[in-house]
Amino acid sequence: MRKINLNILMGVAFLSLCNVSCDGFLDKNPLISVSDDIFWNNEEDVKIALAGVYSRLQENFMGYERVYYDALSDNAFPDPGNSNQANIGSLTIGGISPGLGGAMVNMYSTPYKLVSSVNYFLDNIDKANLGESRGNNYKAEARFLRALAYFELVQQFGGVVIYRNFVSELQDVRIPKSSIEEVYEFIYEDLDFAIQHLSNEKYNGHAVKASAQGIKARALMVQNKWTEAIPLLREIINDNKHGLADDYASIFTTNGQAKDNINKEILFSTCYLAPNNVHRLRPGAGGLDIELGWYALMQPYQNLVNAYGMKDGKSISESSLYDSEKPYENRDPRLYATVKLPTDVWRNPNTNAVVPIYNTYTGFHTKKYVDLNRLPFTNATAAMSDQDYIHLRYADILLMLAEALNESAGPSIEAYDLVDQIRGRKSVNLPAIDKTKYSTQSALREQIRNERRVEFALEGHRYHDLKRWKIAHEVLPKLSSPSGIPYVFEQHNYYLPFTITELDNNPNLIQNEGY
Repeated sequence: MRKINLNILMGVAFLSLCNVSCDGFLDKNPLISVSDDIFWNNEEDVKIALAGVYSRLQENFMGYERVYYDALSDNAFPDPGNSNQANIGSLTIGGISPGLGGAMVNMYSTPYKLVSSVNYFLDNIDKANLGESRGNNYKAEARFLRALAYFELVQQFGGVVIYRNFVSELQDVRIPKSSIEEVYEFIYEDLDFAIQHLSNEKYNGHAVKASAQGIKARALMVQNKWTEAIPLLREIINDNKHGLADDYASIFTTNGQAKDNINKEILFSTCYLAPNNVHRLRPGAGGLDIELGWYALMQPYQNLVNAYGMKDGKSISESSLYDSEKPYENRDPRLYATVKLPTDVWRNPNTNAVVPIYNTYTGFHTKKYVDLNRLPFTNATAAMSDQDYIHLRYADILLMLAEALNESAGPSIEAYDLVDQIRGRKSVNLPAIDKTKYSTQSALREQIRNERRVEFALEGHRYHDLKRWKIAHEVLPKLSSPSGIPYVFEQHNYYLPFTITELDNNPNLIQNEGY
């Protein structure tokens, strides 16, 4: 996959500095850093500006740190030492409040920074006089990114303030929030434009038609609009431009993402490129290899491990292959690609050197997105970590379609086949599911949900899945942290509160219920 080269961005100050921020009205420097008189003159200027917009994806929860959403779910424990996303553990044990800083602030401010950069781009691109067709293609990429940002905001905070244009005056910021439905309509408006004008080709680092179709389908799934999501998902499949990668583990490594037979699965990602655009772009960040592989800032729970079945396709409670004395033998191969088990020894495959790592509170380490070719991990490793974070991959298209079909009309041959494609990936090679066992809508629903859990474990999707299924308040309170503190998730926690700072900055912003 051709990654976006962001090196040219360092001199384009206006896009990296003009951002609406939720840390205090406007987090921006004067826009004279690059004058409009000498910019927006040609298509090359537009490309540079658009690359600046894409660079916003590298920040916080829009980039690789999105994996930490799994630490808000029943998949993993957030280590207290995570200074990148401070207080993320507080969100799991009842510490959600308008005064909480750290991770919750980042969840709100980072998407708005992307929105602001998009709006500045859209407000200025016509100055370059590219013509309607070419201009619409660039606008489609930008509007896709804006939709992605607002989809993030509406899932976390419900109704939020919609900004259609770049905001430079205080009075323009202080407007009421829109309803949840209005935010979704704005998202669909942007995505429909993107679907119409984006190129219909394999993903190459820039958003393509399938990127927008897939994110729109995901948004429709959150709203339980199954029948509307189905044709979008089928079109992606029928276009035959993407597919499942043969090697599951390689999807999450830099070398793997560069190979055609691997990256055909990626429909959209946050791109990085060493040496100048690695994960460690801001103070405190160390990158996925350091943060997961060395510091163990996200530690898988035993119940996630238990969710993986056996290589005969059965669960650990049903399979004759399961041996409680050797619980990690004969398991679903995806387990070995996702979690470092207590019996594993990590070795650099090039040097065969055994590398000691820290113990964890749960007994497990995250393996997915960790590149063992970079062992032993040191502070210098951060200068190499440039795995792309994958927002959307083809496996999700298959499982979303299976879910939508089952929720709209119950089990079907098509739905079974979609699940079996996931399980039949060459490097996984599990048997087809038992159609007699999953012959009812409720039974197949649970199978699809578990398939989603193990397929996308530690990628940052589980938290949002639990919320859209409206079962987070049932699942999460059954957990306790390794130190025995019970998890808390109440009905009003489906949406997070606006911070005190945001409420002070915008008197027209009304706090979410329950806070």
